[in-house]
Amino acid sequence: MNFEKTGLPGVWLIKPYIFEDFRGEFVEMYNEKLFAEHGITTKFVQDDISLSSKGTLRGIHGDENTVKLVSCMVGRMYLVVVDCDEKSPNFGKWISFTLTEKSRHLVYVPPKHGVGHLALTDRIILNYKQSAYYDSKGQFTYKWDDPRFKIWWPIKNPTLSQRDESGHYV
Repeated sequence: MNFEKTGLPGVWLIKPYIFEDFRGEFVEMYNEKLFAEHGITTKFVQDDISLSSKGTLRGIHGDENTVKLVSCMVGRMYLVVVDCDEKSPNFGKWISFTLTEKSRHLVYVPPKHGVGHLALTDRIILNYKQSAYYDSKGQFTYKWDDPRFKIWWPIKNPTLSQRDESGHYV
């Protein structure tokens, strides 16, 4: 695996090696030892999958405690990570990635960072490992187009949930 620091402190882009032959491919998506060699010692306790159709935008969601390891298992998606720690000098700074089933890249997202994603293909399956169990009461939500962040999204009128439209947990 290749670990790359990004322009947002604490956020990593991880590029796994892909073994391909006539049978298909094999990809190691997580290896505790390799992560630890890069200073990432997070213990993951929950895996989640999100399935979305083209044009669906989810987020920006997060919480105070959870680390996420995000990957796109099927399709192609646009992922945005935002520093949502209002005490941080980086509050409101964001970074984006295009994740695909072909590249198998992963994004390591620290606590107090929000995540939003947009389905770019007919169907995407997003997988994310979490370091804490999901707690709806501990979640924060920012509108996908919050003017403080000035996030560029490759869509004008996405399909949104009530939560993502309003910027409030419903």
